[in-house]
Amino acid sequence: MSSDGSKKQFWKRNAAKVPGSIQHVYGAQHPPFDPLLHANLIKAGSKPSPSTPGKPKKATTFQEFESITSDAWDVGDDDDELLAMAAQNLNIEVVMETANKVIENHSKLQERQKLDDTTESPQRGDDDTQEVEDEEEEDDEDDRVEEGDLTSPEVLFPFQSSPDTEGRLVKSHSEAPIGSSKETAGEHAALYRQRSLPHRPPVIPLVARMADQNTSGTPAMTEREASRLDKFKQLLAGPNTDLEELRKLSWSGIPRQVRPITWKLLSGYLPANAERRDNVLQRKRQEYFGFIQQYYDSRNDEHHQDTYRQIHIDIPRMSPESLVLQPKVTEIFERILFIWAIRHPASGYVQGINDLVTPFFVVYVFEYIEEEVENFDVSSLQEEALRNIEADSFWCMSKLLDGIQDNYTFAQPGIQRKVKALEELVSRIDESVHHHMQHYEVEYLQFAFRWMNNLLMRELPLRCTIRLWDTYQAEPEGFSHFHLYVCAAFLVRWRKEILEERDFQGLMILLQNLPTMHWGNEEVSVLLAEAYRLKFAFADAPNHYKR
Repeated sequence: MSSDGSKKQFWKRNAAKVPGSIQHVYGAQHPPFDPLLHANLIKAGSKPSPSTPGKPKKATTFQEFESITSDAWDVGDDDDELLAMAAQNLNIEVVMETANKVIENHSKLQERQKLDDTTESPQRGDDDTQEVEDEEEEDDEDDRVEEGDLTSPEVLFPFQSSPDTEGRLVKSHSEAPIGSSKETAGEHAALYRQRSLPHRPPVIPLVARMADQNTSGTPAMTEREASRLDKFKQLLAGPNTDLEELRKLSWSGIPRQVRPITWKLLSGYLPANAERRDNVLQRKRQEYFGFIQQYYDSRNDEHHQDTYRQIHIDIPRMSPESLVLQPKVTEIFERILFIWAIRHPASGYVQGINDLVTPFFVVYVFEYIEEEVENFDVSSLQEEALRNIEADSFWCMSKLLDGIQDNYTFAQPGIQRKVKALEELVSRIDESVHHHMQHYEVEYLQFAFRWMNNLLMRELPLRCTIRLWDTYQAEPEGFSHFHLYVCAAFLVRWRKEILEERDFQGLMILLQNLPTMHWGNEEVSVLLAEAYRLKFAFADAPNHYKR
């Protein structure tokens, strides 16, 4: 240290200019508070100059700064000096009186808090409460100094007087008790933060967040959704619907209110000309029920009883169970599937076709109800409405299967080709995933067969399937061609989980039970966007994904 007694050490004389010193910071959680309440600790921490208060300090020139900072970082034995300064300002009677008041007021405060369980306002203007906190803080500080606890300058919170409080300064609620143990400081800090922060709304459950607003219920639409609905209505209201423009709008999803008519148009079931639609609907519905009168009684014949028995077995395995297990729905599905099998002898009924009825049936039920179809008693609908839903579902499913019928003919060659194409595509877009499955001898046919056979209906919730089919209906050859790229994007979507599995059994369990229960429109939209990117890169250049 410097031996010059007349020259005060720089770090004591002008502590505010020492590099790294704490500067005053003010904000919502740190309003100004009374420095008099912390006078002892402030003196111990900052050691201000004994000069007259309010007297402006002389500016320090660079030469003076350079001449007096040679010992700025010398460490002195100042513990005794700090204790002596603190002891001079203590009054044991004041300390004991204040302590009694704090204990009494603290007990009252605890009783008050027990009666009021609701979250308090972020800003507490009660003067009595502020006095209790100020007295408690002052008492804690006096007790700590009396016991010999030292407070370093680093833990002091910034402060400053406020001109609009008439000398009575408010202390920050978020300040931790100075010099207390870490555990006590943490408890007080948490309590003060709870008082000073506004009440947070409850977290929205994941299932509620993922609910498909276009599939079930009628929640309030956003401005964007309302605008999209208006565009659909304007397009559909014309005398001749522009199907190409309708496909462009439908690619990103179809509003629930116009989904039935849009699906019928995009599938080719209804004509684009509005005047012809009623006649076409009437004729096709009569034709379907003519098939029932002609063929359905033969379901117990020797040639057809095996087909009917398999249909009867498969329907209870479908989802959602709350819907398909209703006797009226089971009866409708049996008729649809049996009539289709009779009219398509090249393939007949194959397991997997039964799942393809459900999306059409659910969407067309929405023409007559507002609530969720899963919890709706279908038998409560009028008989005419049920007949219309059944006939429309049959014809639209038939249109779909016409494009992928080779998936269900003998040996299912369509599925075999698509699974092979999927393997070649994945080997090019994500070699790590492909080699990982090869290493553990997982064949693509073991998990992707169901993806092709059921069009991912067993892998996704029904709401996601309906959203997926919006795009399939809008995409040229969506069910037969675009579905391949959706499956590739779907597989790569789980690359992290796939690479974490280290045996055949683990990989198969994962791939057959992928965690999509909480998926919604957002996840499906991302999946479709990635599938479109893959199609754009590989569809017109198939040799790109062949080695």
